[in-house]
Amino acid sequence: MDIKKRVEQEIPEIIKNMKTLVSFPSMRGEPEEGAPFGIENRKCLDAALAILDGYGFKTKNVDGYAGYAEVGKGEKLIGMVGHLDVVPVSDGWTNDPFTLIETEDALYGRGTSDDKGPMCCAIGALRIVNELRPDMNKRIRVVLGCNEESGSECIRYYVKKEGHFDYGFTPDASFPGIYGEKGMIGAKVLLPTTKILTIKGGDASNVVPGIVTMTLEKGCVDTNALKDIFAKHNIRYELNETDVLTLTVYGRKAHASTPDLGVNAILHALTALYEAGCDDEAVKYMATHFGRTCHGELIDLDVKDDYGNLTLNIGVASKVEDKVKFTIDIRFPVTMKLDDMKQRFLNGMGDVELVDLGLVTPLFFDPNSDLVQSLYQSYVDVTGDTQHKPEVIGGGTYAKTINNTIAFGVEFPNDPDVRMHGDDEFIPKANLAKATEIYVHALLKLLDL
Repeated sequence: MDIKKRVEQEIPEIIKNMKTLVSFPSMRGEPEEGAPFGIENRKCLDAALAILDGYGFKTKNVDGYAGYAEVGKGEKLIGMVGHLDVVPVSDGWTNDPFTLIETEDALYGRGTSDDKGPMCCAIGALRIVNELRPDMNKRIRVVLGCNEESGSECIRYYVKKEGHFDYGFTPDASFPGIYGEKGMIGAKVLLPTTKILTIKGGDASNVVPGIVTMTLEKGCVDTNALKDIFAKHNIRYELNETDVLTLTVYGRKAHASTPDLGVNAILHALTALYEAGCDDEAVKYMATHFGRTCHGELIDLDVKDDYGNLTLNIGVASKVEDKVKFTIDIRFPVTMKLDDMKQRFLNGMGDVELVDLGLVTPLFFDPNSDLVQSLYQSYVDVTGDTQHKPEVIGGGTYAKTINNTIAFGVEFPNDPDVRMHGDDEFIPKANLAKATEIYVHALLKLLDL
């Protein structure tokens, strides 16, 4: 079989499946019976399993937490694991985020690049490999999780019920592969305030906030100085003063693992307020501990190793009674120890109220391992690119939760910004065929190990 030609024949089917899955607003919702992450999330899982059932695969719904389809025989299990849940959307989209929009070069919609589109490529690859190797001596399983964006409880539940992989990858990052993922510290800080009456900013802890709106006590800040500060930093804002002061500040969204690519609206707003004379405990704390930084410089967390530096994102701001709550998302270098970084974080934060402290150990594979090299060689076979090598990232994937798994695709080196987690998310159409062909080669190599 000519694999490249067969992949080209599969593309209309991949796009059709993307259209189906993108139509579900599968953000995390209120749990219901059989739907631990909300009813829309469960509907999306049901739709995905129906697609897989339609191909004749053996499928299983793992109590609404995840689902999978499997082919082949044998004790060894090869896994492709990705997620159907998506981050929330804003009103900044050009079109309906839950309607797949196809142009000559791209496909637009929430989840097209993260992670519904990539999983449709994985499903297409599974179909092709099943045709190529009907007598395969290992099992191949495509696993669909339902809350990767809000904690990966889904895959922890799946592993408890179904076990780990012998070899696996998750199409939820970039080519030519990820052999290391930074450790993570997540928390919420609650700070007392007397001047902030209301505040609403950000969509999720793992997204650099693109907008924040707050109301403050009238007269609590020098508005002329505030305007000058925003102008100095080229920050767009709206300021209205009636009975209260209403301030809206605009930034630029980005993934929390790459905060340098964004502009944090929350931190710019609070730091400008502090510099313009707003005498408020929450404002002062955020400005002096975080300011306009994104690497923990002000709380002694600005560390790095040979594989990258620490990143820090303040993602969501809200008012809780007489306090302001901020989410904190930290990604620290792969060679650092979790306990050491936790203590350093707590020391830097000082005597404040912290809740929902979450800790994730870094992931690090030998780049010369059979798994990493088999996947990398699949990428080279299809693209001919030997310049780019597997790498370490700040993003967190299912690879941290399920054994013997690394992130692999579907973004390619030198791709445009696909606005993952942002407005008008998309995937280049050319990537669908390239990624699917790579996954076919990858599964064949893993079958031969």
